[in-house]
Amino acid sequence: MKKPIIFSIALMIISIASASAQKFQLGVKGGVNFFNVQDQGGTYSQALNNQFQFGYNLGGFAILNLSKHVGIQPEVMWNEYQTRTSDNANAIYDSLWPGKNISLNYLTVPLLLNISPSKIITFQVGPQFGILINESQTFYNNTKNAFKKGDFSMVGGVQLNLAWIKLGARYVVGLNNISDLPNSNAWKNHGAQAYVGIKII
Repeated sequence: MKKPIIFSIALMIISIASASAQKFQLGVKGGVNFFNVQDQGGTYSQALNNQFQFGYNLGGFAILNLSKHVGIQPEVMWNEYQTRTSDNANAIYDSLWPGKNISLNYLTVPLLLNISPSKIITFQVGPQFGILINESQTFYNNTKNAFKKGDFSMVGGVQLNLAWIKLGARYVVGLNNISDLPNSNAWKNHGAQAYVGIKII
């Protein structure tokens, strides 16, 4: 999972460095996440509370316009995803802590295709690679990490371009199992994001 992340960051840097012949933008952005870890059954089928929790996102973006209506938007983001164990977690496994908040902090690299039918609106879709930097809780025997270090998602959303300000909303669907517990079915990140971006260049 780390190799795609490194490749994606390198691709973004090379693209920006070679963008002298292209119209491009650079900026910073930040906003809120409304996420949960979707528990899809198995030994720990009721270990997580399926309610959505608030977190935050912060990072930078580049926009490389390939034509009047099509472009590429790579980003490097810090994302906090919040989830919570269910109240009956101990009934499933002794080392699961019921009613505990869990904070998952990811360094994520979305690589988005921008489709702009007009200057004011842009539709976005593309993959997102993530590396888990740290988690606030471990559950399994209090020593073994419960979550894998890599995440892969698909992103779709819409962005409003208001002069040097960008307002956006996205939905993120996790595609890979992030659970590192034995004998468990898939846990997948999914949720919505809203953000405000400021164009620097």
